[in-house]
Amino acid sequence: MARIHLYVAAACAVVFVLAAPSIAADPDHLQDVCVADRASPIKINGFTCKANVTADDFFFPGLRYPGNTNNPAGSLVTAANVETFPGVNTLGVSMARIDFAPGGQNPPHTHPRATEIIFVLEGTLEVGFITTANKLFVKTVNKGDVFVFPRALVHFQQNRGNCPAAIVSAFNSQLQGTQAIAMTLFGASPPVSTDVLAKAFRIGNGKVAAIKGRFPPK
Repeated sequence: MARIHLYVAAACAVVFVLAAPSIAADPDHLQDVCVADRASPIKINGFTCKANVTADDFFFPGLRYPGNTNNPAGSLVTAANVETFPGVNTLGVSMARIDFAPGGQNPPHTHPRATEIIFVLEGTLEVGFITTANKLFVKTVNKGDVFVFPRALVHFQQNRGNCPAAIVSAFNSQLQGTQAIAMTLFGASPPVSTDVLAKAFRIGNGKVAAIKGRFPPK
């Protein structure tokens, strides 16, 4: 009987291991296509399928041209995910183009639902991520280079050149989610209590209020 129990436990362990990859990213789709019906009020962990599908649903021209980087960060993300590109619904993939002015930055942020891999189109950037053990992995990348950011870890990109830079990002999720660290903490709505942030960052309440003023809630 003990041996049978051992076999059962071993079989359960194998099933768990084999099933684990399906938990790690978007669930597998159950039909050939499921173009997102973004007008539908029904949301069940994603978007429902549109009835009338055309080739245009699987086409997205939005990454052709540089984005406007005239903003405080000096960068702009143009997303090709399910919110802008309905054909990727249920397919577990998406992309983005990120343009940088000289010195521009894609501020420290995380993607809770996806690993990200980038390809440098133009320029020289400093890129890096930080593990949960607070170890920084940082690299200077140039045109034609590739770098990967593990899922959910804090990471960033900054243009270190004197000319505009651009990268293309790919994700193993139709909607990777993005949490910009500074904006999340200082621009939340309703706001995070000032004393909570002051204690966390070991600064005064006045400094917290000043920082919050630079991150108005969206």
